[in-house]
Amino acid sequence: MASPLKKLTSSFLLILSFFIVAFASSESRCRRYKSIISFGDSIADTGNYLRLSGTNHLPQAAFLPYGETFFHPPSGRYSDGRLIIDFIAEFLGLPYIPPYFGSQNVSFDQGINFAVYGATALDRTFLVERGIESDFTNVSLSVQLNMFKQILPNLCASSSHDCREMLGESLILMGEIGGNDYNYPFFEGKSINEVKELTPLIIKAISSAIVDLIDLGGKTFLVPGNFPIGCSTAYLTLFHTVEEEELDPFTGCLSWLNKFASNHDEQLKAEIKRLQKLYPHVNIIFADYYNSLYRFFQDPARYGYKKRPLAACCGIGGKYNFTINQECGNRGVSSCQNPSEYVNWDGYHLTEATYRKMAQGLLNGPYSAPAFDWSCLGSGSVDKEYSFSS
Repeated sequence: MASPLKKLTSSFLLILSFFIVAFASSESRCRRYKSIISFGDSIADTGNYLRLSGTNHLPQAAFLPYGETFFHPPSGRYSDGRLIIDFIAEFLGLPYIPPYFGSQNVSFDQGINFAVYGATALDRTFLVERGIESDFTNVSLSVQLNMFKQILPNLCASSSHDCREMLGESLILMGEIGGNDYNYPFFEGKSINEVKELTPLIIKAISSAIVDLIDLGGKTFLVPGNFPIGCSTAYLTLFHTVEEEELDPFTGCLSWLNKFASNHDEQLKAEIKRLQKLYPHVNIIFADYYNSLYRFFQDPARYGYKKRPLAACCGIGGKYNFTINQECGNRGVSSCQNPSEYVNWDGYHLTEATYRKMAQGLLNGPYSAPAFDWSCLGSGSVDKEYSFSS
């Protein structure tokens, strides 16, 4: 029989270990992020595709009305203003993350953004082998990641801080990425069963990138899921001949396409849970872009939107103010007077007002799992929901 002293000692050690674990968990979850590192496509592109384009072949986002709400001269962002990544930077008190391409002085202090319009999670050669063509870019997720690995030694050499420490103090935004892997085959007429085969491959590509960055020292990842693409203006226009019963009577969205997007999210969340168990010291956060956006289609008036939230602000023609190949930024295509009343900006992308509300829901609300812990930032930090500048 154990002596009372041994019992007391055992109980003390048990309590002590509990507090050590609790402290370690709390310490690892609340961080003062000193930088943002971004990978992805046009949802997070702050000007990379513009920098990669020739002066004689400038993209649509190089022209007004892109950027009219905030940046005024177009910045290469595919919206009328700021993106989710911009609002996250504002919240954290960091500068807007410059595009990597064309930047002269890349540093952790400024943040680094590799996201490129049209980018895919899967390599272009793989997609072409499957009969999926893309004329936009071959800067896939693995290409972006390899670029980061190449410049990492120089980034670290120019700093007095340890390389792994700098990466550990960064918020790594993994996308949104994978949407274009679906967009290309759908718009080329591939069947949903053909496109479904890509989902586990896309999830694996995202997971592999996260593991590579963990090995380099990454400790916090924000991993967005898919949008409710059944509510996308472009998809609603593409499938405009579908039967009325295929549309959700409450929102007007394509139910089968939203189910497809939800399936992507379920597979991604399952993979994130697997990684969380493998790397308990790393904070891997699922960003629920689907539900953060879908609520605006369910109750548009509550969030300040017009009664037709499925129509594009900038576009022309058809039921949804959108015509493929006659899109925003092209001559003769007009935009609405008040983009903040619209969810959709150009048929593919969202308005600044929408991105602002989504960012608020991710940083302060229920759309990040696990939720961000801002307790170490001091009192009032979690009240930043309405502090984004106008």
